[in-house]
Amino acid sequence: MSRPVVAVVGRPNVGKSTLFNVLAGERISIVKDTPGVTRDRIYADVEWLNKNFTMIDTGGIEPDSKDIILSQMREQAQIAIDTADVIIFIVDVRQGLQDADQKVADMLRKSHKPVVLVVNKVDNFDKFMPDVYEFYNLGIGDPHPISAASQLGLGDMLDEVISHFPSDADLSADDDTPKIAIVGKPNVGKSSLVNKLAGERRVIVSDIAGTTRDAVDTRVRYNKKDYILIDTAGLRRKSKIKEDLERYSIVRAVAAVEKADVVLVMIDATEGVTEQDAKIAGIAHERGKGVIVLVNKWDAIEKDDKTMKQQTEKIRQVLSFMSYASILFISVKSGQRLGKIYETIDAVIENNSMRIATGVLNEIVTEAVAMQQPPSDKGKRLKIYYVTQVAVKPPTFVIFVNSKELMHFSYVRYLENRIRDSFGFQGTSLKFIIRERKEG
Repeated sequence: MSRPVVAVVGRPNVGKSTLFNVLAGERISIVKDTPGVTRDRIYADVEWLNKNFTMIDTGGIEPDSKDIILSQMREQAQIAIDTADVIIFIVDVRQGLQDADQKVADMLRKSHKPVVLVVNKVDNFDKFMPDVYEFYNLGIGDPHPISAASQLGLGDMLDEVISHFPSDADLSADDDTPKIAIVGKPNVGKSSLVNKLAGERRVIVSDIAGTTRDAVDTRVRYNKKDYILIDTAGLRRKSKIKEDLERYSIVRAVAAVEKADVVLVMIDATEGVTEQDAKIAGIAHERGKGVIVLVNKWDAIEKDDKTMKQQTEKIRQVLSFMSYASILFISVKSGQRLGKIYETIDAVIENNSMRIATGVLNEIVTEAVAMQQPPSDKGKRLKIYYVTQVAVKPPTFVIFVNSKELMHFSYVRYLENRIRDSFGFQGTSLKFIIRERKEG
């Protein structure tokens, strides 16, 4: 089930970043009193009343500005608007209704997305409410008064935001066709791969890095099975970005990964695996998606009988947090091993949805404990009472123990490795929740 995406938009200096930081629970955006200081759009995961969503902070919109940074901010905000399921539109009660607010409202109306109008800096409801009513003139619904800095009115605002999310009934009726997100740095061959797998030119392909700005969904059929391929804008390291717009493609990737069942992380064989590849792969890992690493342009590499083994070791080293990922060496250009991609996707989807019977699971864990004693501290030894699987996508296990403190990360990893030895789980992360239970 994908997480809804909520974009926070508005003119510069109306308090978007302050609100974003309060809801995200940490200072992610830089906040200053200079209009236009939030140039990056950042994302964070937020929970309200057991509803989880991904929130995007945007640069401020100056609709008619000729200034290059402000005009790019407008484009960034447009990307956020296109990506979002719900939009929070922030205005400033102290500045009053501005002409630019009307123009932003026009942009939002054209999006046909649910918009929650938020009037910020209302530190005193009695004093400012007459000024709040002025914003009814925007014609995009009831204004919700808040003070992000003083954390007033946020509950009512969030209630309104989550009221626009699809209901569980809507989500269950969703298309259950496997969704495959293709992520990676620019010019690694993502769009070419979509075209090859789809058997036609669906996506613009160009040697200019960052040609694909949009996340494009393409339905394909292979061996009588349907799949949806989600191509994303290429992600590149910030120091290399000449065009401001490209740094916002991370949001596209996050939104694509949210929707996906399996994520194909494409790496350029001629460059080798990089830290940026690790950051991109990390988005999928954090969200418990199935992951396949595709090493593209393998035909362009001079090889001997050790090359593939050396490349695999390097990838495992840089992506050490996801040793479970499947790795395929391919060439989109020559078609080498492309047929193997669908086969691997099917296997990863199956593993990501695998359930293990509690009895069998506990046999494996009991055997693992007998082979390697649990850790102890000051004469007290960790006891594992039992283990049960509580969820899939990713497979999630609860381990009941006598003391959470004694359950070292290294021992959890040991148990994970024993479970993987028995059941495989290739291509999917496993999640472990440790619960304490008093003895007796």
